[in-house]
Amino acid sequence: MALPGQPAMSICQTCGACCASLRVDFHPAELAGGAFAWGQGVPVEMTVPVTPAIVRLCGTDASPPRCVALAGEVGVAVQCTIYDVRPSPCREFDTEHAACNKARQRCGLAPL
Repeated sequence: MALPGQPAMSICQTCGACCASLRVDFHPAELAGGAFAWGQGVPVEMTVPVTPAIVRLCGTDASPPRCVALAGEVGVAVQCTIYDVRPSPCREFDTEHAACNKARQRCGLAPL
């Protein structure tokens, strides 16, 4: 979804609330060198193991949460530093999820 009059900038690039309020868990096969990795995969050093079958992006279980891959100021201008290799939960999340507006609310942003 793009901002009106600015098709090159996504609403997500002016938000970042999901990256600053949600936990991101995924299968280790999406890590760098993994069988299900996108491109080069999520860098191992940006994750912590949860179980043998689950890893978590660092920072997403902190209080307050903030993904280690998120750069910029939430609600102003943000970017994912691993966008091309981001894990499946991030690829599947979009502004149509009810969790999007809940994340925005947690960060003090108006709903879409």
